[in-house]
Amino acid sequence: MSTIDKKQLSDFIKQALQEDVGDGDHTSLSTIPSGKQGIAKLIIKEDGILAGVEVAVAIFREVDPSLQITIQQNDGGEVAVGDIVLFVAGSIHSILIAERLVLNVMQRMSGIATTTHKVVKLLAGTETKVLDTRKTTPGIRFLEKEAVRIGGGVNHRFGLYDMILIKDNHVDYAGGIAAALSAAHEYKRSLKKAIQIEIEVRNLEELQAVLDFGRVDRILLDNFDFKTLKRAVNLVDGRFITEASGGITLENAKQFADCGVNYISIGALTHSVKSLDMSLKAQIVN
Repeated sequence: MSTIDKKQLSDFIKQALQEDVGDGDHTSLSTIPSGKQGIAKLIIKEDGILAGVEVAVAIFREVDPSLQITIQQNDGGEVAVGDIVLFVAGSIHSILIAERLVLNVMQRMSGIATTTHKVVKLLAGTETKVLDTRKTTPGIRFLEKEAVRIGGGVNHRFGLYDMILIKDNHVDYAGGIAAALSAAHEYKRSLKKAIQIEIEVRNLEELQAVLDFGRVDRILLDNFDFKTLKRAVNLVDGRFITEASGGITLENAKQFADCGVNYISIGALTHSVKSLDMSLKAQIVN
């Protein structure tokens, strides 16, 4: 089930269309008669996992509610070169206004879903799940995280507001592990909000300080080599949820999982992923 907030999506689409259309699509207005009707099909040009169909439909409807959309492929499905995702029929002017925004969103989301799915497959047979991060494109984090979910990954926090995640800078500024955790718990009590506390550790000494303190929901083991990571997991001994981060790639994800952590987080799922190639082509009816 989609996690996308409908109002957030609507606001995004309105802003994106305003950015692109401005005072009019002058190319279409100058070359195609007003009111002319047509059909276009969205074609896959690269194998992968499809994401963004729901968003594409919302874009078409925002541009022109009279457009008729026929969906052939759904979010989360595997697609291959030549597959047709959907047909859209109606005002050619409307189709062409929506074209680039639909493609930009679907290509980006499908690229993220495809990469996430590759990691999920690599982790098959382990107990480890893959998390996304806040290393996202400003303004479209909600779409990028939805793409991770569609690809089989797990969404971490959506922002600074939905978890206390104490990282290295917080620890250093606070004066150490115990000081940071004590302050976080005092703040949580004053906030009167059910919010989880996670803390990042950089070495086994910091990990031991967390274990001595005891009251955390998750421990983030950052930039540990495999040998040290295994030792860390053994020290935790199932008492807390563990997450590994730092330098995790498609090539080594399985090795991190084999160390026994509950989660691995990969910023590259969203910050440097390759978009999936696709195009929207006019269908000429004789």
